[in-house]
Amino acid sequence: MSLPPEHKLPDDMPWVEGATRIFGVIAHPVDHVRAPMVFNPRFAAAGLPHIMVPIEAPPDQLAMVIDGLRAMPNFGGLAVTIPHKMPLADLCDTLGTAAQLTGAVNAVRFDADGLMHGDNFDGAGFVAGCIGNGYQLAGQTILLIGAGGAARAIAVALTEAKIGKLIIANRSLEKAEELARLLGEKTGFTAVVAMPLADCNGVDADIIINGTSLGLKPDDDLPLALDAVRSETVIADIIMVPAETRWLAAAKMAGHKVHYGRHMLDYQIDLIGKFIGAL
Repeated sequence: MSLPPEHKLPDDMPWVEGATRIFGVIAHPVDHVRAPMVFNPRFAAAGLPHIMVPIEAPPDQLAMVIDGLRAMPNFGGLAVTIPHKMPLADLCDTLGTAAQLTGAVNAVRFDADGLMHGDNFDGAGFVAGCIGNGYQLAGQTILLIGAGGAARAIAVALTEAKIGKLIIANRSLEKAEELARLLGEKTGFTAVVAMPLADCNGVDADIIINGTSLGLKPDDDLPLALDAVRSETVIADIIMVPAETRWLAAAKMAGHKVHYGRHMLDYQIDLIGKFIGAL
């Protein structure tokens, strides 16, 4: 059966039929997610009978949403983003090594028996993106803003990339100190310092990474003022939409090289896709 021209799908869009296997990206809010735009063209190009859809899950309904997905035989797995990375790790039946170290997941898969397995590929993707875009990490001093799920994954991956020193800055000093202690215990990396975010203006670093959600909204505060940052410092963000946050735009205006959040996802697509059974 052929469709009339006005009903035909673009060449890079997947067909949806009875045998289609469903994957999702879960978030709250969900309008900023980029994973469906990345995965669906991959599915179509490879001729895979899959589709990825956005799934809105308010935090107080997360467990209920997950229970429903577990019960769907044709649901394969999820890419996971803000604010569910850490709460969803608590709901998993098993966790991979990176997820155990960070207490957060950004991918989960469902077995036929309903068991849910989680792991975290944010850090590996971020580090691979930096290296792939020509930035040196080994031996460098890195200032990481944030101590939540994404920041924890990035911190672990940075230690594996043999950086010289890691400074963890957070509004809550206790959370930064907790992450610093965790890194020492789990990875053996001891060249790490925790400090309040308010004390970071003027800190000398080769790369500064925003590992928080600041930048998702147009009126968000900047993660860190840049007036005292030396011009050679690379400014990196994990926010994907908008692609150029106010912070990155300010960094470019000040003459800094910038690293965009999209690279963190682009460089882990294959890792996540294979883990959830989509690629």
